[in-house]
Amino acid sequence: MRVLIVEDDKDTALYVAKGLVQAGHTIDVVSDGKDGLTLAIRENYDIVILDRMLPGLDGLSLARTLRSAGSRVSILFLTSLGGVNDRVQGLDVGGDDYLVKPFAFAELLARVNALGRRPPMRAEGDILRAGDLELDVARRAVRRGKDRIDLKPKELVLLEVLLRNKGRVVTRTMLLERVWGFHFDPRTSVVETHISRLRAKIDRPFARPLIHTVRGSGYSINDNP
Repeated sequence: MRVLIVEDDKDTALYVAKGLVQAGHTIDVVSDGKDGLTLAIRENYDIVILDRMLPGLDGLSLARTLRSAGSRVSILFLTSLGGVNDRVQGLDVGGDDYLVKPFAFAELLARVNALGRRPPMRAEGDILRAGDLELDVARRAVRRGKDRIDLKPKELVLLEVLLRNKGRVVTRTMLLERVWGFHFDPRTSVVETHISRLRAKIDRPFARPLIHTVRGSGYSINDNP
């Protein structure tokens, strides 16, 4: 799933992001409430993990504004404000879940996965398609035509990023950031290696390839011949 973390504590943000990336999710992180609101409205996230005490715009106001704008994204509050009234406030403004710091990552991951299984999210376009290829984001299931395709966690995230940008070029830098969480070039062939493995599973057994190399730019997935 694609997750937005709005958290101004760098250590907490890094800890959560690292764990969710290892679990196969695609992560964006911002530390300011206004930036979080902008991204949450502009992009198509499955879950927003939201602190309450943020610079720019507090978490309650951010959640309230999202709901007022018609957003159905799942919101999980992750905050040190753990009183009964705090929890009630969080849920009343549109939060779907509420976890108090300090927390165990295993519990956070379980709650994220539970939110991903909720029916309202599945109505938000969580079936991504290109031609006869289909990715059920919440179930992490891939099919091409009648064939089920088993992908490893990184391959699933790579495919999800490509499908969410169907018809557009995804650069190597974008893939390094969104799939591996790198904000620098590690000078390895990790992207090329995983693209090759993904092609071997979703393209080579079939008559028509969907993943295309855009020389000098990156990759795209497209259902046009």
